[in-house]
Parts: sequence; structure tokens; C-alpha cells
Amino acid sequence: MQYLRKKGYTPVTANYRSRFGEIDLIVQDRKYLVFAEVKLRKNDHFGEAMEFVDARKQQRLRTTASIYLAEHETVLQPRFDVIEIYAPQGAQTINPTIKHWEDAF
Repeated sequence: MQYLRKKGYTPVTANYRSRFGEIDLIVQDRKYLVFAEVKLRKNDHFGEAMEFVDARKQQRLRTTASIYLAEHETVLQPRFDVIEIYAPQGAQTINPTIKHWEDAF
């Protein structure tokens, strides 16, 4: 979350759940309400984390975001981001590599 704050985003909620799925983070800036899928990996040996956000996962995220928007009115433009975090030592990694894919799908 610190990474997103440094980029100018304000946290809205984390781990928003509906019967269709979960959204890891919801943040906002002046223009966007961002629904972010966060993928944590030790490395990319089995593919980049972004590759695991397939069409089925994207549809579940869209459906869950629609429910959120029906419950919480906003004038902000919704956007879907994917944040990849590569932490070779897991939680003990001092400087993880972060890739932020804005408007990922």
C-alpha cells in the first residue's frame, strides 16, 4: 500500500468480497477508482504474475467491481490494474521488485 500512496493514490478498501470474487485493493486518485489485483511471487520462473490474471479471473473482477459500484456511487472513472510483486525472500525481502500495470484489462 505504501507503494501506491507514494504514487498519489488514496486507499479506499482492501479485500472487498462478493459472492463472485474478491478485489485485493481499491484505491483512488483524482481521476480513477482503481480495482487492483495484486500478485506476489518469489520469481517469474513459471511466468509473469500478470499471466495468471486470465480471462476468467478478469470477468470475476469485473463482476465484483460492478457490485461495488452499485453499492458505492462515484464520479471517478473505474480502472483495472494488476500489480506484480516479486519478493525472492518472501515477506523478508527488503526491496521487492514491483511492476504496476495500469489499465491492464
